[in-house]
Amino acid sequence: MSTTLPHFRQTVRDEWIDYNGHLSEAYYVLVFGFATDALMDAVGLDAEYRAGSGCSLYTVEAHVRYLDEVARGSQLAIRTRVLGVDAKKVRFLHEMYVCEASSGEPLGDVVATEELFTLHVDQAAGRAAPLPAAARERLTGLVAAAPEWAGRGIREVKGPSSRPGGAPGATLE
Repeated sequence: MSTTLPHFRQTVRDEWIDYNGHLSEAYYVLVFGFATDALMDAVGLDAEYRAGSGCSLYTVEAHVRYLDEVARGSQLAIRTRVLGVDAKKVRFLHEMYVCEASSGEPLGDVVATEELFTLHVDQAAGRAAPLPAAARERLTGLVAAAPEWAGRGIREVKGPSSRPGGAPGATLE
């Protein structure tokens, strides 16, 4: 099996454009969700598996970075990397690029990223369950090094109107 996934591709639809004239923040996440579905399909956690097993990946934590505006009609490619796998957990990330329409090649830098921490869940039991061996093996074969920005979380706001640890009563001016 390949140690990389093909890019997921999507065209920005007119109804996804916000009042600022570019891709609305919710639709970045929607496109990343489609890329997650493509990852699940590629490793055997597809619709047939989910229907037959009652199990699926659930997102427990996600961190999105919006790095550049995306225009109406843009062709997008999402690169997905698996960063870690254990018996019940998968950590992966998506990187979004705007592409040349005819070749599908990225035109420049990453325009958005999403890092996800997921659990394999038995929906009937309502709790985490071991990944099937074949899917875990496929995911493990895809594990790649994390980029330097991964795992960093949200930046803190420092200043007179913030309190350490986000204590109640903190205000931003």
